[in-house]
Amino acid sequence: MLRPPGAAPISPEYRAKILAARPRMAEIAERDFGVEINFNTFTGTSTGALVGAKYAEAQGAGKAYHKRLMTAYWVDSKDIHNRVVLAEIAGEIGLDKEAFLNALDSEPWTTQVTEDIDQGFQYGISGVPGMIFADKYLVSGAQTHEVLGDIVAQVIERESGQ
Repeated sequence: MLRPPGAAPISPEYRAKILAARPRMAEIAERDFGVEINFNTFTGTSTGALVGAKYAEAQGAGKAYHKRLMTAYWVDSKDIHNRVVLAEIAGEIGLDKEAFLNALDSEPWTTQVTEDIDQGFQYGISGVPGMIFADKYLVSGAQTHEVLGDIVAQVIERESGQ
C-alpha cells in the first residue's frame, strides 16, 4: 500500500475494501493468468521493495527483480516488507546482498521512490496497479486483458481524433 509521507495509517474501512476485493482479484489471476494467489497479511508499506527495484534497475536486473518480487509476494506469500526477504530476493537474481541492503537506506534510491510516490498521488493514484495512458487517462486496480484492450482501443481512438 502506498501512502504519502506522513499519511495516517490505513483506515479500517479502507482495509475492509481491500480485503473484499481479494476474491475478484484471485479469480482474475487464476482465470486470465493461470496463477493462484496466496494472500498474506498487511505488514507494512512496500517502500523498501520499491527502493530495491530502483537499485536493481540501475544494476541491470530490474526485470528479474520485479518478476521474483511479484512471485515472492503473490505466489510464495513472502513478506516483501522484510529487509531479509528483500535481500534474499536480490541474492537469488545475482545482486550482492550487502550492497542491496545498503541501497535500501541510501540516496539516490530513496529520493527517486519518494518522488515517484508523490507524482502518483498528484495523478490520483492511491494504490497499485495504477496505469496512466497518454499522460492523462488513469486506470486503477487489477483489470483483465479484455478490459485493458478496450481501454487501449478507446485511448487510441480519442487521441487520434485530436
